[in-house]
Amino acid sequence: MLKNIFLWFRIIRPQTLFASVVPVLVATIVVKNNGGEVDDVVSSLTVFCALSLQVLSNLINDYFDYVRGTDKAGRKGFKRALAESEITTETMLRACYLTAGVACLLGLYLVWTGGVVVLAIGLSALLFAWLYTATRYSLSYLGIADIFVYLYYGVIATMGTSFLLLSSNEAAASFPLIFPELTESAKEIFKDSFYAGSVSGFISMCVLLINNIRDIDDDRKVGKRTLPVRFGKRAGEVAMFLLVLLMPFSAFMAFGWSLPVLVVVPAFFMWLKTLRSEGPKYNKCLVFAGIINLFYLLCCLADSFSNI
Repeated sequence: MLKNIFLWFRIIRPQTLFASVVPVLVATIVVKNNGGEVDDVVSSLTVFCALSLQVLSNLINDYFDYVRGTDKAGRKGFKRALAESEITTETMLRACYLTAGVACLLGLYLVWTGGVVVLAIGLSALLFAWLYTATRYSLSYLGIADIFVYLYYGVIATMGTSFLLLSSNEAAASFPLIFPELTESAKEIFKDSFYAGSVSGFISMCVLLINNIRDIDDDRKVGKRTLPVRFGKRAGEVAMFLLVLLMPFSAFMAFGWSLPVLVVVPAFFMWLKTLRSEGPKYNKCLVFAGIINLFYLLCCLADSFSNI
């Protein structure tokens, strides 16, 4: 029993889950900083819904990368349960259906709260989780997954959460994005949410780039046309450096000269560490990149408390 718990804990890739949790929590900070009220129920359900969607994406990724032959036993990256024959494809599919069901159930209350806009976000997130590696023309194999990672683990997560929190407040019921008459307060919240979410989006893009740089040879063999495969390892490293430079700019646009801008410090060291890595050593960079999202959240929290 305990062995199975640890196995599934590894399968859901806990080191990646900050990517979905942090932008939701950062959005709540943005709303509070701008004088908005935060509904704890809505905020909590949004966190768990985002988590379930990311777990679903991870499970689908495991399944289709194994079926396509991308993941094999002894891979450079973290071990994959299917590739190591620790579970069957049928078991993985059942886990995908169960996780999708949980995400939908959690999302029902959020849709009731936020309406058609939240429904559109939820359905598109489910579609993104499916298209990331599923189908013949999956986003990751076409090499355009980076854009969607930025959107769904960045600006859509933060702006969607801010919209939900505003929608759950009766005094802010006139804020839906589908109406043009946004108050100045709402405009400020959405602007700050966009830039605050961009930081998390850039961090997640770095995670994907590290993964793709590590797997460049294996991806090339199976026709996975990531940015490093298309343009070379150096292009991936340069792209990561540009993302690192964009992080403090976006943090400044959201929070001004404050603690969140310091996200550039660990991000820069992550980039340097990536330049010096090879083979399985890239895995440590991936864990480090995930922790940077947590560092960013802690900086946002500390800045928020200092302004109380």
